[in-house]
Amino acid sequence: MADASVVKKLRDLTGAGVMDAKNALEEAGDDFDKAVEIIKEKGFAKADKKAEREIKAGLIKTYTHNDRVGVVLKVGCETDFVAKSEPFQQLVHNLAVHIVAMDPTDVEELMDQPFVKDEKTSVENLVKETIAKTGENIKIDAFYRLEL
Repeated sequence: MADASVVKKLRDLTGAGVMDAKNALEEAGDDFDKAVEIIKEKGFAKADKKAEREIKAGLIKTYTHNDRVGVVLKVGCETDFVAKSEPFQQLVHNLAVHIVAMDPTDVEELMDQPFVKDEKTSVENLVKETIAKTGENIKIDAFYRLEL
């Protein structure tokens, strides 16, 4: 049986619910790293199921680096509540930074790229992790990158 502090640590790291964290730890035989992977896999499955849900809210984010490279990014979600949430805000900021640094040509290429701050994960997986945390569909609609 998983210790409550370990369940809390797993929840804090992954954004999973109490029972999801507890069940993942039990399934992993109390192996924390394996439990993280289980939650990510199950979260990704949930993200795929949410992909058909309608986008009605979101953010338009601008970001500039050294006043020489900038991006305007439009990311959608289902509700204003999630658009204002910390995980969604952090995702949008990280996407803007990534686009400035990596210069993808379109959304499809962006999703396939390794994430600039953690090359072990792709941008697509970063989005799916946020979908799992927020419980809503998230879609990168468009971006424009400008450079002097």
